[in-house]
Amino acid sequence: MAAVLELYLVRHAIAAERGPKYPDDRLRPLTADGIRRFKESVRGLAELGVHVDIVLTSPLTRAEQTATLLADGLTKGRIPVQEVEALAPGGRANAITDAIARAARKHARIALVGHQPDLGELAARLLGARGEIEFRKGAVCAIDVDGATPAGPGTLRWLLPPRVLRRLAP
Repeated sequence: MAAVLELYLVRHAIAAERGPKYPDDRLRPLTADGIRRFKESVRGLAELGVHVDIVLTSPLTRAEQTATLLADGLTKGRIPVQEVEALAPGGRANAITDAIARAARKHARIALVGHQPDLGELAARLLGARGEIEFRKGAVCAIDVDGATPAGPGTLRWLLPPRVLRRLAP
């Protein structure tokens, strides 16, 4: 297990609107604009020197698509993407930190792709705070935690909205 775990919390990119076209919310995909913008954001992450070893993702379509774009954009798809049911809306925070601990046995840089408000609540919990941290769609937060206690408390390195990430892109 690594001495320090680098966690990257990623809210899924812009998705299709809820409604009759997608009666099953789990199947709502990213929009073409959401895909384009998140690809730019990932280029901004690469410019910051972000590297991840594994991507844990909610099983919902929009999160899986975001996770794939992240993996492809950072290393041409050589990063494993693994579904974690607990990252779906309403998932238990303890189950997420258990998934982090399992991934930390082999990986020191872990990205988690999920949904608001759960992702914001997880970020606050990892930082030892109450409430939730607001994540815009496509936002990314970097938190360092001790590998021996991946549930926190950790240290916030940065929280960047998608607009800033896109501006960093070459």
